[in-house]
Amino acid sequence: MTISEVKRSAEQRMQKAIEALKQNFAKIRTGRAHTGLLDHIHVDYYGSLVPLSQVANIALADARTITIQPWEKKLGSVIEKAIRESDLGLNPSTQGEIIRVPMPALTEERRKELTKVVKSEAEDAKIAIRNIRRDANESVKKLVKDKIVSEDDERRSQEEIQKITDRYIADVDKLTQEKDKEIMTV
Repeated sequence: MTISEVKRSAEQRMQKAIEALKQNFAKIRTGRAHTGLLDHIHVDYYGSLVPLSQVANIALADARTITIQPWEKKLGSVIEKAIRESDLGLNPSTQGEIIRVPMPALTEERRKELTKVVKSEAEDAKIAIRNIRRDANESVKKLVKDKIVSEDDERRSQEEIQKITDRYIADVDKLTQEKDKEIMTV
């Protein structure tokens, strides 16, 4: 393994940490409705758990309501139960063949709780990125120990790895600020 491979691997892993953070942020609801809230909900479909999007059409009726139209009539109650039992705190209601999921307005207290959750998720992402940096630096030290690269190369590569780390930590901070702003907007 070369230094460039170590850096490339570290950067790819850091990018995955950012993607995971974005997915976690998508699950944290704001006052507005968006179909991404229901991405992680799975329903029992003939004995196997499948994502909601594979058994129904999901759309927005308005800024505060998600509509779900199951492809099979008998799935309505199963989908409704899955949404109700999820950790989203939503209360769907069936009107004919369409399930409506209204987004309740967030109280000030709930908004502050959600910003704490956002900060916690962001800190987890930063820890993951720092662990990737540590692993990359250890890989470079091993290359020096095995006399594949010089100590000057090690020092240079550690500085470059630190720059990559700083860039991804800044991305986490930026995503966190955007999500906080989104949550606190009434």
